[in-house]
Amino acid sequence: MPEYDSIVSIDGYKVEKITGIDPLLIQVECIDPVSCPFCASKAVRKKSLYERKVRHESYGTRRSFLIIKACKYLCKQCRRYFNQRFPGILPRKRSSEVFRREVFEKHNNGICQSVLANMLHIGSATIERWYHDFLKLRSLENKNAHCPKIMGIDEHFFSRKNGFVTTMCDLNRHKVFDIMLGRSELSLEYKFRSLKGKENVKVVAMDLAEVYRNIVKKEFPNALIVADRFHVVKLVNHHFLKVWQQIDPVGRKNRGLLSLMRRHEENLKPDQVIKLRRYFLEYQAMKEIYNFKQKLIKLLLIKRQTKHQCKKLIPVFLNYIQQLKGAIFEPLVTLGKTLESWKEEVARMWRFTKSNGITEGFHNKMKTIQKRAYGFRNFENYRLRVRALCC
Repeated sequence: MPEYDSIVSIDGYKVEKITGIDPLLIQVECIDPVSCPFCASKAVRKKSLYERKVRHESYGTRRSFLIIKACKYLCKQCRRYFNQRFPGILPRKRSSEVFRREVFEKHNNGICQSVLANMLHIGSATIERWYHDFLKLRSLENKNAHCPKIMGIDEHFFSRKNGFVTTMCDLNRHKVFDIMLGRSELSLEYKFRSLKGKENVKVVAMDLAEVYRNIVKKEFPNALIVADRFHVVKLVNHHFLKVWQQIDPVGRKNRGLLSLMRRHEENLKPDQVIKLRRYFLEYQAMKEIYNFKQKLIKLLLIKRQTKHQCKKLIPVFLNYIQQLKGAIFEPLVTLGKTLESWKEEVARMWRFTKSNGITEGFHNKMKTIQKRAYGFRNFENYRLRVRALCC
């Protein structure tokens, strides 16, 4: 393409004349060969001439229009009439695809419809319509995609009317695979059956949700379930704080002491260690429970272990579970039963490094999408945006 013709930014045009300042009028001629859109024959005859004015991309703050010399043709083979087709411009559109994409990118990057409409001198409804067109194009790219090998499953809140939404994330490619309305086994079972490539799923990371575990075991026969480390540690801390509430309700409300109790032992400063020791002199039972909790969390935080190393850790983990089940405090007994129920999934954390943190990060992005739209009434509209933007 000659340097002078590069201003159009679409192949197949020859610039003849440029006039105007704002708007910028670019008179062009299409140099692509003409063929019949019905039978692809090149044996055509000109019937009439007309001029087509098309909105094109902005140059700085200036608008631009393409003034195209167009023809109406008659196909000699199929005897049909047709108007000339132009590269980069869809039939019956009054704007080029370059300009439509410009509107989509600007609106997608945070410029609201009213500001963008005043800036580009187009209607807000037009912006919304074009935005949906490009969202559908992006979503169609993953329409027939197969399930990822390493998947993360979690739920997030959608609306009061529709409740929660289940998110499936590709943890290898850091993309949202799909979202489904509901989080119960009854509402998700039919939707999971329609997924393609379920036999390819090798690992599924999730929190300690019994519903998702049942669905994965039923619908993904070759998948290993791995518990999410963050939620397991959170569960341990939750039951530990319940025990603390029973032993010392007043100390449990102390925010400074609460912060020290939640931290890992290696993250405490010397003065903070002294403060904890002083507190444990008064409550000796809390000291023993605190030390046990620290040992259990250190065991759960171990990563990247071989099979041989995991075999050494399993007896220690099972011993901790038995100690919890034999405790005199009900929250510790409940924690022991939960860890025993999920012992295989928790033990796999030592082998697999993937966690559901990627899925949780996408949930933050989905909340931003909801806030920018001031909420969604239509779930399919929300699903379309998530599949197009969270990738």
